[in-house]
Amino acid sequence: MDAERAGPPRRPTRQEVADAVGRGLPDVIGPGLRVLFCGYNPGLYSAAVGQPFARRGSRFWPALHGAGFTDRQLRSWESDELLRQGLGITSLSNRATARAAELTSEELVAGVTGLAMKAERYRPRWVAILGVTAYRVAFARPTAVLGPRPEPLGPARVWVLPNPSGLNAHFPLPALTAEFARLRRELDP
Repeated sequence: MDAERAGPPRRPTRQEVADAVGRGLPDVIGPGLRVLFCGYNPGLYSAAVGQPFARRGSRFWPALHGAGFTDRQLRSWESDELLRQGLGITSLSNRATARAAELTSEELVAGVTGLAMKAERYRPRWVAILGVTAYRVAFARPTAVLGPRPEPLGPARVWVLPNPSGLNAHFPLPALTAEFARLRRELDP
């Protein structure tokens, strides 16, 4: 992604959010990232405004900052600043849905090929999969747990983080931030 997003997006109407079904988002990506964060897929709100993790209550941005990845809490429209800090965002599937559970196993598995191509092309140090369930399905590792994975993705090492969705009740924000911080400490021990 080359262009800086101008600022906070206009809040979409309910109809605009509903119309975002199936729409995709551009990756926030560049060469030599410290971490490429990989979610399941864009949510409808994010697809409607054209920005990742765009919902006002998104836990991705506070967890990223709280873990020490960024010097301040960034907003979804600050993609250039995210890239300047060596961080990027992509998805296993670029098909917007209301819930990640709407994705098929086949979509998640197919997404690994595209993710591997991005890892080869952009060469991030780490690819962080946001969601252990997505990782288990996509990478055919049914017993995988959070944390570093032994198998690389191209030149990148792989780390599994909790899904930052507010629907993930197993990880309140402090626990989510602590998991993000484990990866952050690995980057700069």
